[in-house]
Amino acid sequence: MKEKGILLIATLDTKGTEAFYLRDKIAELGKRPVVLDISLRGKGGTGAEISPEEVAQAGGSSLKEIHESGDRVAITAAMTRGAIQIAQQLLEAGKIHGVIGIGGSTGSLMATDVMRALPFGIPKLMISSTAALPGMSTRYIDTGDILLMHSVIEISGLNDLLRNVIDRAAHAIAGMVEVAPIQREGERGKLIAMTMLGPCEKCASSVRQGLEQRGFQVVGFSAAGIGDRAMEDMAAQGLFDGVVDLAPGGVIDHLIGGTRDAGPHRLEAAGRRGIPQVISTCGVNHITPRKTDYTDEHKRRRKYDLDRYRTWLRASPEELARAAQVFAQKLNQARGPVRVVIPLEGWSSVDRRGNETYDPQEDLTFVQELKSKLRPDIEVRTIAANMEDPGFSQAILEACEEVF
Repeated sequence: MKEKGILLIATLDTKGTEAFYLRDKIAELGKRPVVLDISLRGKGGTGAEISPEEVAQAGGSSLKEIHESGDRVAITAAMTRGAIQIAQQLLEAGKIHGVIGIGGSTGSLMATDVMRALPFGIPKLMISSTAALPGMSTRYIDTGDILLMHSVIEISGLNDLLRNVIDRAAHAIAGMVEVAPIQREGERGKLIAMTMLGPCEKCASSVRQGLEQRGFQVVGFSAAGIGDRAMEDMAAQGLFDGVVDLAPGGVIDHLIGGTRDAGPHRLEAAGRRGIPQVISTCGVNHITPRKTDYTDEHKRRRKYDLDRYRTWLRASPEELARAAQVFAQKLNQARGPVRVVIPLEGWSSVDRRGNETYDPQEDLTFVQELKSKLRPDIEVRTIAANMEDPGFSQAILEACEEVF
């Protein structure tokens, strides 16, 4: 069996002793460690397979420029760019099969940036002494399939406790690289990505079951800002054969700065890849600004409390029209077939007759604006049902049969 390579990312100027202990442990387990040194102040010649000078050059800089610069943000970015390029080249050449990092705040940020640039399914493990700091774990993981291991103790000099942490991490990554890679197209049934949220869970479940009965595999994503961004990243990698986007509310929340903000590139990856899409509108007629950001106008809006932490505010007609324009702009760029299916009697379980935010007449603002801006070949199909009604799920499945 071919020896599996494991990329080890560390700042050897500050974590050299610990990184080399990890390297030796990986080698003892029968794997081939490849050490990539992302030191910002190291002088090179540290024994790493990939030196800081090579990393700096790959990032469009030099070690001299890195050392002389007082702009830590810029030099960190340059070294990270270089490390990403090198890691991607090693992966494409079949020289690495997984990646592990060890470090504190800066090292963890840089190493996990590299990890997220590698495809889903490539084993990724980060040993970090700052994993539990408020807000840091979400920055390290973001949309990546990264296993984050909190060292608890500082990574500063070897001792029995730290050796135990590193030993466990080495065994973990050694085992992870033995997992069979994701099967590629032709070796499996078609993979369909599907966004969902609690307020359209019934629809999502029905559609999933229907697609599975037709021989598809369905991969679900919670469309709360991170999950749907991850779906976009994975679609861009070519992992999916189609998308059922039931809950693209991250588009309107990006426009207003809401908690479901899925970034500027939401609703774009599938179109660029040319894979078929079926789009609906769960949550698009509501916004979720942070309560600390509420204006007086927000406080006067119709609202629905999902729970004591989450509140949906009714989107204004102006926001609906603007969202429709952005939807059209993105979908018009699609190279594959697109169907848009919209319920006329509420866009989620939140959106039913008797609830304060229910307003199908205002929803038509979005529908009419979208229809007027979309390419003629992109059909907008309206269904006289609520999104959670069985008839609407059937309409989604019919659209899937047309394009998948």
